[in-house]
Amino acid sequence: MDWENIDLHAKQWVMEAGDKIRDSFQKTLNIQTKSNPNDLVTNIDKEIEQFFINKIRKNFPNHRILGEEGFGDEVSNLDGVVWIIDPIDGTMNFIHQQRNFAISLAVYENGKGKIGIIYDVAHGEVYHAITGKGAFMNDIQLPALSMRTVKESIIALNATWLMENRRIDHNLLIPLVREARGTRSYGTAALEMVFVATGRVDAYISMRLSPWDVAAGAIIIGELGGVITNLRGVRLDFLSSDSLLVARPGLHQTILNEYLKEGKW
Repeated sequence: MDWENIDLHAKQWVMEAGDKIRDSFQKTLNIQTKSNPNDLVTNIDKEIEQFFINKIRKNFPNHRILGEEGFGDEVSNLDGVVWIIDPIDGTMNFIHQQRNFAISLAVYENGKGKIGIIYDVAHGEVYHAITGKGAFMNDIQLPALSMRTVKESIIALNATWLMENRRIDHNLLIPLVREARGTRSYGTAALEMVFVATGRVDAYISMRLSPWDVAAGAIIIGELGGVITNLRGVRLDFLSSDSLLVARPGLHQTILNEYLKEGKW
């Protein structure tokens, strides 16, 4: 498989999609809800996913596509080559802020990540990796992630999980937040994962994400020695929704063993 050629095409399409999104900033968005009133989708999400699908099917007709907006294939396994696409990760931010959102695109072969691209459109930052060849932000190679203690760390997580809620015991995460140097929440899993990759944050925790939220970030993080599992410490399958813990090496195991082991995740 010529991964360099596939990566070249993918990057070109991501940049074109970014231009389309920027052009939409002055237009009126058609906003709809999906699973709940805060799960939003715009006409731009749909148009960008269809743009990618048309390009992939024209150039790589034997590849399958798993996309957030449902215009791709019915994917029940990762046999062969599968593209996993989120046209706009952080749609609520896109609508309200026109920043803190990203295009997330990954290519997997037989369940193994090969290409990961995350484009922070508003800031012009493209995070990308081909497995085995390092991870980059634009043309700058990112250094391997080093160890860090909880006390030295900034943890990315949604404040919802520190309040009483129906999904988890909120008391479990309070000691971690109390011990950490600080917390952040950006509202986009793709960017929060690359922020771990760049050291802007040291770990990212989420209770429920879909494959298209995490597939590209997992490849980038993996190239830098970071660790990606669910909150039980089990490897993600990139076919189903799951919890997520992404962190520097060492820190991941500390969070898992000392703060999350009592949780029913």
